[in-house]
Order: sequence, then structure tokens, then C-alpha cells
Amino acid sequence: MASILREEESYLWPDAVNGASLAGAELVATYPRRSDVPRHLWTELLRGAERTIDLLAYAGLFLTEEHPDWIPTLTAKANAGARVRLLLGDSKGKQLGYRDAEHRIGGGVAGRVAAVMAYYTQNMPPAVEIRLHDTPLYNSIYRFDDEMLVNVHVYGILAAYTPTLHIRRIDGAYYNTYLESYERVWAGARPIEEDDL
Repeated sequence: MASILREEESYLWPDAVNGASLAGAELVATYPRRSDVPRHLWTELLRGAERTIDLLAYAGLFLTEEHPDWIPTLTAKANAGARVRLLLGDSKGKQLGYRDAEHRIGGGVAGRVAAVMAYYTQNMPPAVEIRLHDTPLYNSIYRFDDEMLVNVHVYGILAAYTPTLHIRRIDGAYYNTYLESYERVWAGARPIEEDDL
């Protein structure tokens, strides 16, 4: 049955496996680079989300640049009642400068954050919550209801070239770890002020 449906047995019958196997079943796919994640997957996950869309990145500019329907779909989801929360890098903090020095791109990280802030603040309805964070970012997290794409950051390598995990909540062992991280960053982040724009 599992092979016919092209799903893992542990996904179809979570009570039939032990905790370690169940946690492993949450890992749907791994990609050696974020740029290897199929473009359609980002769109499918966004379109399929009905309750929650969360983003944690310094910029995540590729979403607005490579997916023309990203902002209109986020807007539609927020207007339909989904909770949409965006956590972006705080240009007033220290972490963007550290990441910039790490990648040796001469102010590029702050510039990307400014560009994505312009996209989001000019086009998003008030229902979309945007906060700024100044945390060392070990992962970028893109949550769509019970699925996530987690871009694992590696020192000195641009995020587009580092691994990405596709996680689907089953028992929560993988999923909840990243969700807890997201919530901690959200709790410590600040709202956008007029001089941030």
C-alpha cells in the first residue's frame, strides 16, 4: 500500500513504528543546496498552507525574485485568515554585519534585507506580521502549516549553496525542534519602525 501511494509506511501508520523511526519519517527529502529544491515545491507548499505561514531568514530575497506569485499568494492567504509571520534581519543589529563579513560580500546582506523589506512592506496587508531579528542564524526556516523547508547555514557559504531539509510533522521530533527555534526568535524580535523603511 505504501509503495502504491508513494509514501513512507511510518507516515501512513505512525503508531506502527518506534519513536526514532517516526522522527526519521518526518524527513521527507534532503537537498544538497537550497538551489536544488524544486521551484514548484516552494509554490505548492505556499498554496497548500491554510493556517500558518512562517518565514525566518535574514532576507529570503530569492522568494520574491524567483516566484512571481509569492507576494500575491501570501496576501491572499493572510486575507483568507492564515497567520503569516515574517522574521527578517535587523539592519540596526550586529548579525547582518557578521554574516556580511563571513561571506565577504561588502554590504550585500543588508542590501538584500532592504530590498526584501521594500517588497513586503509595500505589498502586504496589515494582517501580515513582520518583525526584525538580530540573532545568529543557523537555519532559515520556511513553515507552511505542517511542513517546513529548513535551509541549514554553513560558515562562509552562501545559503543558496547549503543543504535544505523538507520536514513534515508526524510526531514532531524534527518539526517541533525547528518550530521552537522559530518561536524563540519571534519572541525576541522587534516590530518594524518607520525609520527601518
